[in-house]
Order: sequence, then structure tokens, then C-alpha cells
Amino acid sequence: MKKKFVKILAGIVIVLLGVIIILPIFLEGKIGTIIKNKVNSSITGSFDFTDADLSLLRSFPNAELQISDAVLRTAAPFEGDTLFKAGEIGLTLSVFELFKGASEPIQLKELYLNNALINIKFDEEERPNYDIAKEEDKQGEMASDQGDFTLDLQEYSISDSRLIYQDLSSGLYLKVNDLQHSGSGDLSLKESKLQTSSEALLSLGLDGTEYLTNQKVSLEALLGIDLETSTYTFLENKGLINQLPLVFDGFVRIDDEYNELDINFETPSSDFKNFLALFPEKYSKDIAGVSTSGDFIVEGKIKGKMDDTYIPQFRVNIRSDKASFKYPDLPKAVENIVIATEIVNETGLADDTFININKASFNIDQDRFAMEAKLSELSGNTRVSAKIDANMNLANLAKAYPYAAEQDLEGLLKANVITAFDMASIEKKQYAKTRSSGQLSVEGFKYNNDELTAPVQFSTVALDFKPERITLNRMQGNMGKTDFNVTGTLSNLLGFMFNKEEIEGNFNLVSNTFSLNDFMVEEEIGKEELNEKQDQPSIKIPSFLNCTIIAKAQTVLYDNLVLRNVEGTLRIKDQTASLNNFSSSLFNGRLTLDGLVSTKSKTPTFDMKLGADQFLLAEAFSNLELLKTLAPIASALQGKLNSKISISGDLSPEFTPMLESITGNVLAEILETKIKSEKANVLNAMASQLQFIDLEKLNLNGIKTALSFDNGIVSVKPMTFNYQDIAITVKGSHSFDKRLNYTATLDVPARYLGAEVNNLIAKIDDNSLQNLTVPVGVSIDGVYSNPQVKTDLTSGVKTLTASLVEVQKQKLLNKGKEKASTLLDGLLGGKNNKDTTATQGSTSEEVKKTLGNILNAGSTKKDSVKKDSTAANSPNTSVKDAAKSVLGGLLKKKKKDSVSSSRDTIK
Repeated sequence: MKKKFVKILAGIVIVLLGVIIILPIFLEGKIGTIIKNKVNSSITGSFDFTDADLSLLRSFPNAELQISDAVLRTAAPFEGDTLFKAGEIGLTLSVFELFKGASEPIQLKELYLNNALINIKFDEEERPNYDIAKEEDKQGEMASDQGDFTLDLQEYSISDSRLIYQDLSSGLYLKVNDLQHSGSGDLSLKESKLQTSSEALLSLGLDGTEYLTNQKVSLEALLGIDLETSTYTFLENKGLINQLPLVFDGFVRIDDEYNELDINFETPSSDFKNFLALFPEKYSKDIAGVSTSGDFIVEGKIKGKMDDTYIPQFRVNIRSDKASFKYPDLPKAVENIVIATEIVNETGLADDTFININKASFNIDQDRFAMEAKLSELSGNTRVSAKIDANMNLANLAKAYPYAAEQDLEGLLKANVITAFDMASIEKKQYAKTRSSGQLSVEGFKYNNDELTAPVQFSTVALDFKPERITLNRMQGNMGKTDFNVTGTLSNLLGFMFNKEEIEGNFNLVSNTFSLNDFMVEEEIGKEELNEKQDQPSIKIPSFLNCTIIAKAQTVLYDNLVLRNVEGTLRIKDQTASLNNFSSSLFNGRLTLDGLVSTKSKTPTFDMKLGADQFLLAEAFSNLELLKTLAPIASALQGKLNSKISISGDLSPEFTPMLESITGNVLAEILETKIKSEKANVLNAMASQLQFIDLEKLNLNGIKTALSFDNGIVSVKPMTFNYQDIAITVKGSHSFDKRLNYTATLDVPARYLGAEVNNLIAKIDDNSLQNLTVPVGVSIDGVYSNPQVKTDLTSGVKTLTASLVEVQKQKLLNKGKEKASTLLDGLLGGKNNKDTTATQGSTSEEVKKTLGNILNAGSTKKDSVKKDSTAANSPNTSVKDAAKSVLGGLLKKKKKDSVSSSRDTIK
């Protein structure tokens, strides 16, 4: 009996295990479909996920559902925006919930989110992006308290997640990054307690100004929850803003018409360390060992209803009186600290909020800093009045407060500035209604950090403040080898600070030596870091800058270049920097430059026009990579260069030209040239093939050329120059990596072709052959460092053949005419036809004989038939053979005596 019972029990267990293992396989698709259908049928947006994994083993007797890569997208007017997404959503529910119908609510016990984003947005018309429920569902919600899901939660968690809140109508935004939150309690009860723990990085901004940036906040809170009245009460709570502790009490009640708040908060103690705790730990360091005196108190109350018209009334007081602090490792203390600030709204109308900084001051030894400020009508026509009075040795700051050691400051700061304005006057540029006055000066200012090649030092800076502008009376200083003296004006500073307008400036810069190298930091970039940099957005010229800088410098140092007597105008506007009328002495000549760099598009662009006047060729091509790329052969020349270069293209994120994108053209003239044969790879290769060319006698003075470049290819238009009385025409192209594709044609006078051709021409005895030239084709391929030069005799042979045959033919025709005249005289004298026929044959024979003798160099024939045949069929062949023989000798290695003969013919 017992054995039978055990078998039955074992069988039941096996069946149950089988059901637990197999059932999720059948239900998985159903659950995923039910969730998608339920959500998508009730919203105007779209909800989807990649996978739904159901398990009965992990949480038995409950079921655990894991949804991967869930995304909820909004509908118009935010169509396509992501309202919510999560890498993982975990749900725990009773296994019996799996068998409910599609119209029945599902009860949840546990919930967790991982790597989630909640993105809440209000547009300019104050419409929320989360209002995506269909109208019938909204009405259903009003008619019933039951939804598709009900909560029986015992615990929940949110990890590694983000929350973004944007209100485009007010310019307010809130970002919560790295959110870690968990809660536990029995939410199935009408009244319950929820224990929560939260930690995040908080950023807060308004109208483009960020007031908090990744401030670390945390909250340990026990909340009382009353679901019937939707009231949430702070029972035991402790929060931290960075290291500043705050305690809370009060409640938040949520109603259909409004939300009601009644919250009190304060620092749990008055220790002045609470003030230091406000600053991020990376700046304030460890405050445990800091000695302090005096107090620092933060206390506030928020009470009232919040709806479309009103906000809760509130008052926040921040107070400190005669406080001080001293870090144990620093020699000086910050003393006599006074803070009296209040943030208040007494009416519940947002426009009536005001901030009073009645006093904020401190001393370091005899140095003092004090300020006052009032801000009112914050959400309307904001009004600001402020005063700053300071007399400080900036070096003492590092002796009293542990900010980053690499940012060394020195100098004496004096400031006495008063300002008062309202935003309406700024927006309308009615600066007469604003008030700004005072002076600010700095003497012996020095600033240094690891990113600078040398410290920046200002011997003196003097500013004058007036309502319409700030005048820079003087700013003198140096950095490394650079010295500068700047004067000018700055306008619309308030419009820039508070109304996102352009800041306008006009400056004059004078320098004895201005080294651009002082502003360049060499970086060692690994392969991975380089790839990351290429993916980063490019540097942008600020869109708010609208200024003109007129500069003069006796010497400008850039990389290995030394520019002297430099002057020009830099105009910055609309994300474009334009350089106009720039000129400088360079390479013993004069450089001019006009151009611009624009960062308006995603990829920065540039467009430049350069002029070179009387540049020394050797120096220019040794120092300018652009010239080496455009005309590598010219690096072998000594002399002077005149040139005009137009170039445009794209810039990399590091603002270097992207060679594959640049296009342009060049006009150039070379003067007073001499060839450095040791660098003339291409010319040496040509000379080795054309032995009548002596590079020492090649004169390129006055040569002019035009070229263009696009897509990494430089194209050279045909240019002609002379080597003594040989005309040479060159054209072709090369790539930026110096791959050559050129052709040259040399018109070689026939008299240079040796004794055989000269004898041939002498036998023809015609003056027109004295200037006869033979074209010799040359192709130049390979790379600049190893050029491949080939010659082509075909065109030369054809030209020589055609010229000799044409001249000889004309001579024979003329001789034939004389014979015809003799025959005519014979007919008139009564001779018979037989004599005429004989005479014509004799004339024909004479022509053939004469041509044959010329082309065959006077050789005799044994048989008259063969002689006629040879004379008739071989004149072109004979001339070609002779030409090939002579040209071949010129273009190939010769025997010693043959070379001497050739050299003797060219003087």
C-alpha cells in the first residue's frame, strides 16, 4: 500500500514538474500577444518589445515574466518620440493570472525596470507627450477604478535608468541620470507604508542656463500611502544634496483638479560644514577634517495648491553669519562669511517669485569680496539689480580652498560694478533704460593648467562698464613666446547673457611676436582613441559671436614658418570666420590671403585664396606641404615663384583639410630658375632616355603653368618651354600620393639626328628642310620617387618620312615638267609617236631612279625590273628605317664614339 502511495505521489510530482516546465512554452506567445494587444488597443501611440520570457520555476508558485527591449512611442504632435523604453521589464504575478481572459485585469506582485528611459515633454502649447490614451479608454477610466493591471506589489526596483522632463513653453528641464530606486511594502492595502531608497545625478536648467549639473542626490524615505485619498505622507526621511543633509515632513495629495503640497524641510544641524557639503566632493574634497565656526542654516516651507493658474506658496531661507572654515593642509582660512539669501513666493502666482541675495561676502586675510543682488518677476519681465565689490589677491584662493591644483591663479583683482536692468529693455535693445557702471581691473594675472603649453600672463587688464557697451581700455600680456596688446569694445553683453542674442565686439590686436605654436597642444592618440575622435562632432564656431579683430604683428610663428610684417582682419559672424586682406613677408617674398572657415554645416568647410609674390622656391617647397603635393617636381628647382592658389574643401574634426575633398586651381610663374639635379628624379629619368638633354643647360625661367585639382588628382594643362631650340610641351596629372601620369612632346630639329640624316637632307638639297623638326613622344609614369620614362618613335618617324617624301616628290614633279616641255618641242619638230612613247618611258624611269637613289643612298641595281620594283615600293620603308636608326641612337645607350658625335652636334 505504501509503495503504491509513493508511486502515485511520485507520479503527481513528475506531472507537476512537467507542467511547470512545459506550460511556459505554450503560454509564452499568448502572454506576449495579450500584453501587446492590451497596450496598443488602448493608446494612440505604439508599444512593442523583442521578446517575452515566461518562467514558472524561478518564483514558483508565482510566474515571472521578463520583457526585453520594450519601446513605447508617442503619437502626434510628438509622433515618433520615445516616451518610454527599457532594456528589461520584470513582472511577477500569480500563475492563475495567466489563465484570465483578455478583458480581465491582471494583478502584479513585483516589478523591476532595468536600463529604462522615461521621457516627459510639454510642447510650446503646453501639450504633454504622455497623453496617448484613446478617448474611449479615458471615459472608461472615469467610469471605473479598475484598469487592465492592478497592483498587489510587495516590492519594485528601477536600476541604471534615466528620467528627462522638458517644458518647451517655459524653458524648464530636469534630467535624472543613473537612477537607482527601490521600494518595498504592501500596496494592496488601502493604507500602507512604503520604504524607499533613491540615488541619482540631478541636472536642472531654465532658458538654456544650467543651475545644477549632475549633482548627486539621495533620499531614504518612509512614505505613508492612502490610496483612497491619494495622499502620500513623508514619515521618516533623510536626503542628501551632494553632502548636504536635509530632513522632510509633510504630505502630497493628488486630486483630479489640483495637487496639494504641505512640506517642511531643513538642515538637521547648523554646522557650517553643511555649506561646504553643498559643493560636489571633487571640489570640496574631504570635509571631515575641516575646522569651522559659525552656522549655516537652510530651511523652507512649501504649502498650497498647484493647478493651471497657481503654484504653492513657498519661502526658502539660507543664512550664515560670521562663519569661517580652514582646511588642515592649507595655510589660509576663509573668514567673516556672511550669507543672507531668501527665495520667496507669497501669492501663489509664478510671476511674483523673487530672490534676494541681501549679502554674500567673505575675507581671506585682507582680501575681500562682497555682492548683493535682487531678482524679481522671474517668469515675466525679469528684473535684475546687482553690485559687486572686490579687492583680492587671486593666489590666495588656492591657499584657502582646495580647487584643482593644475589651475593655478595669480594676480590682483579689483572690481566695483553696478548693474540694473529688465528683460523687456534688453529684448528691445533699449539700453538707455538699463544701468551699468563701474570698473574692473586685473594686474599681474597668471593662469596655468595642464592643457596649456605655457602659462597665460596678463600684466594689466582694464575694463570700463557702461549701459551700451564694455570698453577694453587695455589688455597686455604674454604666453610663451607670444606677447599681445589688445584694445576694443564689447556690446550687447546683457542681451547675450539673458536673451540668447549675439555678442558684438571690435578689437585691435598688436604684437611683436605671436607664436601660434603656443596655443597648440601635442596629443598622443592611440588607435581606439583616434576612432572615437573621428566619431565626435566637430568644433563649432559659436553662433553668438559677432566680432571683428584687426591684427598687426611684426613676427608670427606657425609650426616651422616665420611670417614677418603680418597684418589682416578677422571677421567672425554666423558660425563663419573670415580672414580679409591678410598679408605677410614670407620666403623672401610676400604672401596674401583671403578666405573663410565655416562650421554652419555638419562638416566644417573652408575656402581660401592665396597669393605668392617672389617666393624663394627652395624655401617654399621645403616648408609648405601644400606646394609639395600640388607640384612635387618643383621642389627640385631653385629660383623664385609667383603664384595664385584657390582652394576649398572639408575639414576634419581637428580642423585639418580632408585631402580627398579639396578642389581648386593654381596659376604659377617660375623665375630665375636653377635645377638641383640630386632632387630632380623625373628630369634625371628623362635625361637618361634623351641623351641630348643636359639638365645644367635647361632654363625654365619665365615658365608659366596652370593646374587644377579635384578628388585627389592634380591636372596640369599643356605648358611649353624650350631647351635651347628644342620646344617641349608637357601635360598630364598626378595624385596626392605622387603617382605620375604625364606625357611630353619634344620637337627635335632634324640636324640633331646625326650624320646619316644630315647626308640624306643634303642629297635632297632643299632649303625648307633646314628647319625640319621631329616630334619625340615621352610618357612618364610610376611614382615621383621612382619615375618610369618611356619614349615613342612612331610619330617622329612618320613626320620625318612625310617631310622627306613630300619635298622629293615636289622636286621630281618639277623635273617632270621640264621633260614634258622638251617632248612638246620634239612634236612640233615633226618626230613620230614611237619617239614620244620612248621619251615618256625614259622620263618615268628618271623619276624612279632619282627617288630610289635618294632613299637608297645611291646603291646600284643589277636588274632593271627589280630596280623599278624596289624604287616604286620602298621609299617610305627606307626613310623609316633611317629615321629609326638615328632616333634609336638618340634615345638609347650609345657607343662611346657615337655619344661624342651626338654631343658635338648640339651647342
